[in-house]
Amino acid sequence: MVSAWISGAASGIGEAVARLFAEEGAAVGLADVQSDRGQVIAGEILSAGGRALFTKCDVSRSDEVRASIEQTAHAFGGLSIIVNCAGIVQVKLLHELDEADWDRLMAINLRGVFLTTRKGLALMLPGPGSIINISSILGLRGFWPGSPAASISYSTSKAGVIGFTRQVAAEYAVEKIRVNAIAPGWHGGTALGAERRAASSPADIKIFEEAIHARIPMKHRGVPDDLVGLVVYLASDASHYVTGQVIAHDGGWDTVVA
Repeated sequence: MVSAWISGAASGIGEAVARLFAEEGAAVGLADVQSDRGQVIAGEILSAGGRALFTKCDVSRSDEVRASIEQTAHAFGGLSIIVNCAGIVQVKLLHELDEADWDRLMAINLRGVFLTTRKGLALMLPGPGSIINISSILGLRGFWPGSPAASISYSTSKAGVIGFTRQVAAEYAVEKIRVNAIAPGWHGGTALGAERRAASSPADIKIFEEAIHARIPMKHRGVPDDLVGLVVYLASDASHYVTGQVIAHDGGWDTVVA
């Protein structure tokens, strides 16, 4: 049986991925710090006839990562897919960031990917397997709409995820463990969007919304359900010869220079 462990599965992209994987017949391990919501989603998958297990997991803590992934692998008889969706955003300029801000974000967005991938690889070997990391278009290039759209810490962490993805892909290609990254654009309906709005003034939100819609060639945002087909492709045998890639999912954003 195909089994997947998904971080950040209680909302946004992670939730959408978990639901579609279950519909496609995979057993899904949902991991998140939001226990109540995660349990609800797992229960709904089970009620629909799927296989699901929720485990509470802070991806910045190695003990919780180890326990969550081991419980999932034990429940489903192994592990073949990891999707790293967990992440946070900060909306501050560099001179406003203190060390605690930087360290908290890096612990979740970058250290978390290291911890989950390390543990998942140990269970996947000798392969095959697929690991999919959620980066961001802000890991590909900068963006300044006149007010903070994210932060230096966020962009740095997502660029780090890309470097991490490519190196792990190179090291484990011979074992047929494929590692790819997706760089989403400005998707609505995610916890990141809610956190950004909570940290921004109404004026900054207006500037931001006008700036991104003007630049997206398709002239609209994506939503998590738009993204899940790409995740399924990267997790499936249809992409058996694809590894070390970073795929922008952004309505054409990265094709536009300015």
